[in-house]
Amino acid sequence: MKRRNISLALVVALLAGVVVAKADDKTTSPTSASSPRFDALKKLAGDWVEIKDGKPTETVVSSIRVTAAGSTVQETLFPGTPHEMVTMYHLDGDDLVLTHFCILGNQPRMRAEPGKDADHLVFKFTGGGNLKSSDTKHMDQAKLTILDRDHFQSEWTACESGKECHKVNFDLVRKHE
Repeated sequence: MKRRNISLALVVALLAGVVVAKADDKTTSPTSASSPRFDALKKLAGDWVEIKDGKPTETVVSSIRVTAAGSTVQETLFPGTPHEMVTMYHLDGDDLVLTHFCILGNQPRMRAEPGKDADHLVFKFTGGGNLKSSDTKHMDQAKLTILDRDHFQSEWTACESGKECHKVNFDLVRKHE
């Protein structure tokens, strides 16, 4: 009986070692998927403030973090306000996609247009949750332009009944403590 317990403990220890080794092996992990464009988004992790009249403001407009073992970039727009929204960026196969959890109460999904330029991303609407039809008011396009590690711009376009109805632009710089 004692020998059996020792053997069982050895098997459990060996299996635990294999699991830990696999977790550390980033090349075989399904969450280690990457692309230069997705990696560029990961480098935006931090808090961002808007530029007004050529100077950074104090209000955090965007807070970006990498989550889910590096497989997702989470952007929180207007954190801690009644207008807070969350956008989740991730890879779907080779495609860079996003889901935007909007104050309109819907969740548009967008796919980045093909391209190799990691500093200029254009996402187009592909469908969404909580939308009766594509005519329902929703965010339809997002453009991100990464100017350098401390400065990026984004443009969000909403559509209703197939027509552009609202556009907002952000000129953001990294908040430094």
